[in-house]
Amino acid sequence: MPRFDPFAGVRYATDDLDDLAAPPYDVISPDDRAALESRSQHNAVRLELPLPENGKDRYQTAATLLAEWRSNGVLRTDEAPSFYVYRMRFIDEAGEARATTGVIGALAIDVAGNGDVLPREHTTPKRKEDRLNLLRATRANLSPIWGLSLARGLGNLLEPGGAPIHHATDLDGVTHELWPLSDGRAIDGVKAAVASAPVVIADGHHRYQTATAYRTERRSANGDQPGDHDMVMTYVVELTEDQLSVRAIHRLIAGLPDGFDLAAALEQYFDLTPTAPPAADITTRMSEAGSLALVTADGTWLLRPRPETASAAAFDLDSSRLDVALGSLPDHQLTYQHGWDLATAAVTKGEADAAVLLRPATVAQIAATGREGGRMPPKTTFFWPKPRTGLVFREVAG
Repeated sequence: MPRFDPFAGVRYATDDLDDLAAPPYDVISPDDRAALESRSQHNAVRLELPLPENGKDRYQTAATLLAEWRSNGVLRTDEAPSFYVYRMRFIDEAGEARATTGVIGALAIDVAGNGDVLPREHTTPKRKEDRLNLLRATRANLSPIWGLSLARGLGNLLEPGGAPIHHATDLDGVTHELWPLSDGRAIDGVKAAVASAPVVIADGHHRYQTATAYRTERRSANGDQPGDHDMVMTYVVELTEDQLSVRAIHRLIAGLPDGFDLAAALEQYFDLTPTAPPAADITTRMSEAGSLALVTADGTWLLRPRPETASAAAFDLDSSRLDVALGSLPDHQLTYQHGWDLATAAVTKGEADAAVLLRPATVAQIAATGREGGRMPPKTTFFWPKPRTGLVFREVAG
């Protein structure tokens, strides 16, 4: 039974966060960071991706800024523990108005591996020390991980009333809104709903692992005493089709031997059909053909998996089907790119030998994998839009 508790949030004193909220740290480029910081000296990017200042390292800088902003009233702490209903309103790839509504609270870290919190994907090798150092210095969860609840009916408990306490519109036109949920009956209802089914991690696997490592550190230092370190700030959304917009993460292949015929090599695993160069309809072509797509400087092909490839795949996913083939290729570099246009542009610019475009995993596939306790291949799904950093922070005292 996942434990999910309210907490007294640390929030900006103003309701308009257009110039203060920031994207998650792992999608911010150096240019993005500079642009965000130029919008306000109090933009959350200065905490989430700090730079050294005044002789202090970047982590000490973040801790100092957080303390200063709290003492001078830029940030304030809520008087009572609350859940926070968080809604993202956006236009999806089909041009339809959509919304994702979930709730931010403190989710207990499943150290014993009881199945309360389920990783959704294998993670790629990546430095976690940076996030751990930031957590050690600030003693705060600055951005929530994103969890998907298998509980039925959670979304029905999250209909906000009145005007939001915070709102922000990002550069993609997504509107982010936050409402506190402090009524005792409402809190009990949310706690019970989340506790009724496992939570699958949608985004933030590395931050969850960082929180787990920090919990171990604090327990070791304080005689195994419980505390805020046993929990991590989490945005929980019911795992349903109407709540989620899932996009694919495509594969870029580079470093193949000169003259290597990738299309010919993939014919062992896929039926290849030449198709027009990638355009706005490429995902429709892929869906109608039940295929992936290969883009190289020599042409574009639809890749329909052969029956034996589908049988050998660990999951009923394009990422798993492609993994079957990638193991047979010569040494190469594999990187990940969301957006079919950005992936194909990498081939055009000569930054990659080829792009393999994947179809997104469905909500049904994500739910089935979560219920079975399995893990998808790394970078299988790209949930969009992304929750912003700065709508609410959580203190991790002790």
